[in-house]
Amino acid sequence: MESSAYHHDLALLEWQIELGAFEAIGDVPVNRYEVPAAVEKPKAAVAATPAVAPVPPQARADAVAIAEQAAAAAATLEELRAAMAAFEHCDLKKGARNLVFSDGIPGAPVMLVGEAPGRDEDRAGKPFVGRAGQLLDKMLAAIDMGRDRAEAPVYITNVLPWRPPQNRDPKPEEIAMMKPFLMRHIALAKPQVLVIVGNWSCQALLGKRGITRLRGAWTEAAGVPALPIFHPAYLLRSPEFKREAWADLLSLKAKLADG
Repeated sequence: MESSAYHHDLALLEWQIELGAFEAIGDVPVNRYEVPAAVEKPKAAVAATPAVAPVPPQARADAVAIAEQAAAAAATLEELRAAMAAFEHCDLKKGARNLVFSDGIPGAPVMLVGEAPGRDEDRAGKPFVGRAGQLLDKMLAAIDMGRDRAEAPVYITNVLPWRPPQNRDPKPEEIAMMKPFLMRHIALAKPQVLVIVGNWSCQALLGKRGITRLRGAWTEAAGVPALPIFHPAYLLRSPEFKREAWADLLSLKAKLADG
């Protein structure tokens, strides 16, 4: 069985290839044990070098306040998407190719909230289109649901709309500044049920993590009945948990049948 370290290293390699790093060696050998001579910068150059300071808490709070104001002003999903595209305070936007807003049918009774886009999602501008997305589609089809099924549709979004570098975990400040958009997204989509997909989605909507403990237990998020489930990417790495995932899907189907 493949380890999580393998997938992490593979993601790092794919990221380097995207950036144009195709060669692993140089033209001349390098003595890694040789201690380079210290090079003293000219005083003028040192004085001209700006200091890089961490982002102060007040600046992060201001970004959250700006996000709250922009999200609240959106009266439709189209306006919310435009507001997110215009939001310049999340550094993830600078390294992403596309804003990943949503997929599926707006107004569907089930809304799935994933974590963050990966490489395939960043390229396509849609959530869950890679291997994990293909597995998610199979999982939904097993209970006669799908993002393109008119009779039993779902609506899908993510906590973060932009891909984190190298598919790293979201940072708390990134979740905090994008959460107002997520909450407004849920309010405008008006689902009957939320499906919280993965650990970081639980962190954003429930304020806690531990998906193996949280999954399968109905709770409430954003004023809507909510069911945490394993992320499909986790099931690809740990297929032994597919039995529990199937039980969660049956619970979702039963919940909808009960109204």
